[in-house]
Amino acid sequence: MSQSPRLYLSPPDLGTEEQRFVAEAFASNWVAPAGPHLAAFEREMCAASGAVAAVAVSSGTAALHLALRLLELQPGDEVLCSTFTFVGTANPILYERARPVFIDAERATWNLDPALLAAALEERARRGRLPRAVIVADIYGLCADWDPLLAAAARHGVPVIEDAAEAVGATYRGRWAGTFGRIGVYSFNGNKILTTSGGGMVVSADRSLVERAHKLATQAREPVAHYEHAELGFNYRLSNVLAGIGRGQLLGLAARIERRRALFDRYRAALGDLPGVEFRPEPAHARSTRWLTCLLIDPAAGGLDRDTVLAALEADNIEARPLWKPLHCQPLYHGCECIGGAVAEDLFNRGLCLPSGSGMTETEFERVVHIVRQAFQRA
Repeated sequence: MSQSPRLYLSPPDLGTEEQRFVAEAFASNWVAPAGPHLAAFEREMCAASGAVAAVAVSSGTAALHLALRLLELQPGDEVLCSTFTFVGTANPILYERARPVFIDAERATWNLDPALLAAALEERARRGRLPRAVIVADIYGLCADWDPLLAAAARHGVPVIEDAAEAVGATYRGRWAGTFGRIGVYSFNGNKILTTSGGGMVVSADRSLVERAHKLATQAREPVAHYEHAELGFNYRLSNVLAGIGRGQLLGLAARIERRRALFDRYRAALGDLPGVEFRPEPAHARSTRWLTCLLIDPAAGGLDRDTVLAALEADNIEARPLWKPLHCQPLYHGCECIGGAVAEDLFNRGLCLPSGSGMTETEFERVVHIVRQAFQRA
């Protein structure tokens, strides 16, 4: 193992504004869950994204769980869901004892395939068994192809939840990720492009839904002086201190997006000539944050596979990762129906993410490029 310092995949990129807001929280003693930073962070995210209302919570997974509760998901209900995504996209379906049905990705965006969704909804409509909801994930900082996805769902009156956990600040036809479904969800986990160390958010154009999410996230307390509870709630609210970090991160979001996009372009220029290497596409109608720089390797053309490159990077103490293993291939979801699946499986088998931090130095970048090129030369 190399003695070089560990280079992480997507470390936090913090500035002075985050420190200022956190210091304000400590100085005012607002460290409890509620507080002025929390309310301000929700307002500021709405102003940035175009959402009408927002509630900040403890994680993106918590936000998805609340979204399903808002749609009154019942045990046994069916939810159509992206398969090429992190497990947190689908786990809340199981929390509610409902049934996920996974849908393959499309080549153009690596996100949920609109044609497969349309066919699945048509088939279920003929059987009189429409799903309760559809969850579409915007993967690795790029929005799904929302126009045909929303049209397909609207034809059957099926609500859409947008899992924009990985796509804060990405746009589709000029509109922010997270604002396309009836409910949108963000993640502010430590590796995200906007982090609060841990956290998430529910956003919507329907203020009544967000007000309902706020109640459920605060143990469903009734609006009376004493603690009165008539239904099951959750302890899901974000703290005022972490919201302060989020406010500072939001101020620098545009700059971090530009740095990650520039880093992607530099990787493509430095490695794009390698045989069998294909970088993630970006359709003309969408603008990715390039949260992570993702590429595919064709072993037949390059003479080596994805795992060989990962091993070479790890030997130099560089963190890189395979692309998401499709959920229909996860042991947890063994036996669940999947519509298609070959595209997502191929992306997983051939794809990897390179270190993509917005604070990456020139020396770190050259180190990654050197190791990757060296691996190809040895093949």
